Order: sequence, then structure tokens, then C-alpha cells
Amino acid sequence: MLLQPLDVLIVLTTDNSMSPSDSDPRSINQILASLPDEEYQRIAPHLKYVTLSQGQILHERGEVIQQVYFPTRSMVSLICVLNNNSMTEFALVGNEGIIGIPAFLGGQFTNNRAIVQIADGALTMDAEILQREFERGGVLQKKLLLYTQALVTQISQNAVCKSHHSIEQQLARWLLCVRDCLARDEIFLTQKYIADLMGTRRATITVAAGGLQQEGTIRYSRGKIVILNRVALEATACECYGIVKKEFARLLNL
Repeated sequence: MLLQPLDVLIVLTTDNSMSPSDSDPRSINQILASLPDEEYQRIAPHLKYVTLSQGQILHERGEVIQQVYFPTRSMVSLICVLNNNSMTEFALVGNEGIIGIPAFLGGQFTNNRAIVQIADGALTMDAEILQREFERGGVLQKKLLLYTQALVTQISQNAVCKSHHSIEQQLARWLLCVRDCLARDEIFLTQKYIADLMGTRRATITVAAGGLQQEGTIRYSRGKIVILNRVALEATACECYGIVKKEFARLLNL
């Protein structure tokens, strides 16, 4: 299934003075916020705040990674793309993580696509600089490795989920994951976009979303989903959500 991003202008703007709403974006990204001041000050001169746009591709399959991204209030989907251009999301990255793991693991390039799903900002830096800091063996190295382990858990659990749980359970889990990434209850995405990310038909998502809305769990209008009852949404979601959430909390104290 071909993923068609929403009709938006894809623009990347750089603002070293940071945006008004992100006067201290370091505090928003949880990896950077966890660093001792000494380590952070070594990399701070190399960090730039960038505004990301929905549908923007940060890394393409097969490209050498030049830049890594620490999302603030944006959310990025990691997507597998097949030769026939069909694609499926296998992981979400928000302010708990980083985009560009192969840069510090030594693989240099990735076999998946990283695409901005929810637009906002990120802190970016040259991949080579991050790799040098990683090789110093400090707290940043430990945090990046623990995050990688947590991400592997998310990826493996997502694979299990797609094979064993209903679309309504998967949608509830996915909405909760998005909510955790954004720390807000409003999600601006169309059902078509969600269906493409989840690798299913729009009609299937429409039925699942309709069921959740009828139960009073969410409210849906074109291009906007509002989570009304998180407790009920967690009750509908499959066990995969709790497993991944607990693993992130165990490894990263989230």
C-alpha cells in the first residue's frame, strides 16, 4: 500500500536561536535532558533546532546518515518500503528518542525510511560528531544503547501485534503510543494516513475508529482525533502497549 502524505509544503528551516515555544528544547527531548551538564555542553555547540513538516523524509532507505535528530514535540514513523512501493510503519519515535541509530552503531546507513508524522521540531547534529561522542563511553553512550534496546522491544512487539490482535486493538494501542509521544490528546491525522501507516485499508480503520467513537473513547472529525477517555482506550488496547511502555520505563526511567 502506497503511503501518500497529506498535502503539505515540505520545508526544513533552521533556527539556532530556537523557537519561542522551545526556548529550552534540550529539556523536551528525554535523551538530551538526561545527560550530565558536562557531556551536554560538549555537544551543545553542534546542536541546531530545526522545524519539521508533516510528510518530510528525514532518512531514506539506503542513504548514508549525515544528520541525526532528537525530536522535541514532533513524532517520526520508521517505515519499511518494499520494491512495489508498499510500506508499513514498524516503530514510532517521539521526544523519548533519536532518529539515526545506525550512525552511532556503526552501520552508517539505514534500510528504512524515517518520515515526519506529526510536525514540530527537533534538535539535529552531524552524525560523525555524535559517533565521536558515543565512542567516549559516557552517559550518552549508555542512554543511546538503552534506547536502542527499548526500540527493538517496540519493533518486535509491533510485529507480534499485527499478527495476533484485532484492528481495533491495534488502533487503540497506536493512538496511545502517539499520545505518549506527543503528550497531548489531540492528534491531527486523517484515517487514510493512519491506514497507510498501519498497512491496512481506510475502510478498516474507519470501522475501528467508529467503534471507539461509539464507545465514547475518542472523538473523530476529518483530520482530527481527540482522545476522550485514556483509561477506556487502554482497556481496549492489546497487551503490547503495556509491554512496550513498561520496557521503556524500565530502561529509560520514562
